[in-house]
Amino acid sequence: MLEGIYVDNIFMHKNIRPYPIEPQETSGLSVGSQMIYRYALRESDYPTLIIVDPIYDGERDVIKPGHYELALSDEKDFLLLIQSKEPVAIIPVFKIEEDDSEKNRLNDPKYKKELKKEAKERAKTNAKRARKGMPPVQDYIHMEASIEYDKDGDYYLIKYQRGTIKAWGAIKK
Repeated sequence: MLEGIYVDNIFMHKNIRPYPIEPQETSGLSVGSQMIYRYALRESDYPTLIIVDPIYDGERDVIKPGHYELALSDEKDFLLLIQSKEPVAIIPVFKIEEDDSEKNRLNDPKYKKELKKEAKERAKTNAKRARKGMPPVQDYIHMEASIEYDKDGDYYLIKYQRGTIKAWGAIKK
């Protein structure tokens, strides 16, 4: 008994523990309800490309180091390098691939039935989230972007992937 009283008094001493263990309240605010979370910008629909070194072209124009969004044009013949929603560069695409097995899977009747079931569950969840003022849950789409320098050809190879579409572009030095 003496030990319990002694330990409790020691742990609550002002020099050892300046704040009490309990109660820990968040003043009625739950995580995710603050303005910084509620009104923040959504994640990008495009993969992020990180450029480490400046890239110069033949006319001495420069693409500065930084984080860029990489988007594929609607006609799928150009990659757009975007920073702060402003296009910085247009890169020609020399190769594009689409995964045909994914299209076959999407047309499968069993898979369609499963997707409808998931859509109903997602609708219920999104209705609950809307009542709380939270944004709806969206499907995850695999996105990837990378850049490599090829010394032999003296160009930068840019790889783009979003969902089932892969594209390759090049920037000639």
